[in-house]
Amino acid sequence: MPPVKRKPRTYDPALVRAGLIGQVESVRNAVHGLTPDQTARPSGLPGWDVHHLVVHIAGQIEALPRLLAEPPPRAGAPEVDLNTWATSTAGVAHELDEATRKHAQAYDSAARAVDDAIEQLEPVLEEAVRPDVLLPHGFGAMRALDFTVTRLVELVVHSDDLVRATGARVPPARQALAATVRLLADALAAKAPGGAVEVRIPPFAVVQCVAGPRHTRGTPPGVVETDPLTWIRLATGRTAWTDELDAAHLTASGERADLREHLPVLG
Repeated sequence: MPPVKRKPRTYDPALVRAGLIGQVESVRNAVHGLTPDQTARPSGLPGWDVHHLVVHIAGQIEALPRLLAEPPPRAGAPEVDLNTWATSTAGVAHELDEATRKHAQAYDSAARAVDDAIEQLEPVLEEAVRPDVLLPHGFGAMRALDFTVTRLVELVVHSDDLVRATGARVPPARQALAATVRLLADALAAKAPGGAVEVRIPPFAVVQCVAGPRHTRGTPPGVVETDPLTWIRLATGRTAWTDELDAAHLTASGERADLREHLPVLG
């Protein structure tokens, strides 16, 4: 039986805006509390120390006002959805690395980079969550609201990188965390379509994926369940499936419930 085509998830502009404001503020507070020793530590990402990581975070914030200021995409430009964005990011990793290294050299203070980015973001917060505005993204035209959702993902994922590298407290804004979990879950369902496995990430998301027998009622053939933070780390390659299974941070039952070949979904 062919997989059921899922209706694309929609995001409430007011909640996305609240998530962006909350996560940006959480990042700013944490970054201003870092010591020189902490900013010199390895970030956990290849070739970057924490200074590079924070400058990269600033770049993810600054991308919104920068793209909003550019001319709109040409008429008829292909539109990029959130699943395509999530599964395509690995292809531009080298470009992002080069841009981060360049910007890191321009800032003696990573905190200043974040402050500058926030200063540029604040005047465009309302426009940033408009679903009727198209931005000229590198993958194609992208709705401003969708692009802002991708900023939530970047901010939440890299906030966790910052926590693990420095021990700083960077609490995720609930709306940002929810959007990140849902986008990554939807991307998994798009990457591995089917109904043989139900992935549960309470309280934010439930999706079906992986080809095979599809259930319509009762217990699914396969079930995976984990918490939001573990799911984010798995979906972005920050942690390994077997490690989280051994640590009892996730449960997996059923013949097709081993998702290792489908992870990560975000490069």
